[in-house]
Amino acid sequence: MPTTPDPAVPDPPTPDRPARALADFLRSRRARLQPADVGLPPGTRRRTRGLRREEVAGLATISTTYYTFLEQGRDVHPSRQVLDALGAALRLEPAEHAHLIHLAQGEPAPAPAGEAAEVLSSGVAALVDRLDPDPTYVTGRRFDVLAANHAARALWTDWPLLPPEERNIVWWTLVAPEARTRLVDWEAEAVGALARFRAAADRHPGDPAFADLIRRLRAAGPEADAWWPRHDVSALSSGRKRLRHPRLGRLDLTRVVLQVADRPDQKLVTFTAEPPHRERIAELVRDATRQADDQS
Repeated sequence: MPTTPDPAVPDPPTPDRPARALADFLRSRRARLQPADVGLPPGTRRRTRGLRREEVAGLATISTTYYTFLEQGRDVHPSRQVLDALGAALRLEPAEHAHLIHLAQGEPAPAPAGEAAEVLSSGVAALVDRLDPDPTYVTGRRFDVLAANHAARALWTDWPLLPPEERNIVWWTLVAPEARTRLVDWEAEAVGALARFRAAADRHPGDPAFADLIRRLRAAGPEADAWWPRHDVSALSSGRKRLRHPRLGRLDLTRVVLQVADRPDQKLVTFTAEPPHRERIAELVRDATRQADDQS
């Protein structure tokens, strides 16, 4: 079977973050596969965890040298055809395949000089409020909660009352003690939240806001520190959410995710519940609003 010819030997690896992120991602996907997963015999004297480099290269019909350069973070520029072949060889899910292409070919976002506050348009903020009693919030580029209506604050947490550095859906999911009881499927939710954050972080190489949150998440608990090196990525999508509220009990919600057109990093996430749960959420919102008015 023909393979892609070896390219000219590129420069040695450098600290270039996109190339390093691509190398780490390829190694992590290779390590999770076994020969039987891709139709190869197990062989003997196998000391490598997962597939060998030459096995991935053979499955993708590229040279082992070229694949090794990719895993070393060398200055090579794989074509879309090579990336598609690698995605198939490594059995990548659609979100992982898109992430692979972005790491290899995407234009990195410029690193800001510091953590700039994200601006939410007044129209989007007003829409979030109008969607009560359907729980709705808007997240920014690193999943900071930029706005949340009364229903979302009643079911998750009262975001404006938290310290600014904790107004983040990933932080709340992985670190807040109440998240472990509020989210019925906590571990799956936490793994998914970190995988979505990983995909976002790799779209913003060099952004100190991401670096700070990664550091704090990994220091805050053993789960994030153990899961982060796995390089799992996923996309934020519509689906189902199961909550356990101390007053309302178990809630099954339908989630819809919308992208803000003029600010693509901002996502509006809204949830709906079937009757009678929607009416009970509305009652909870009315009680919370009345209590807030009495205290003002």
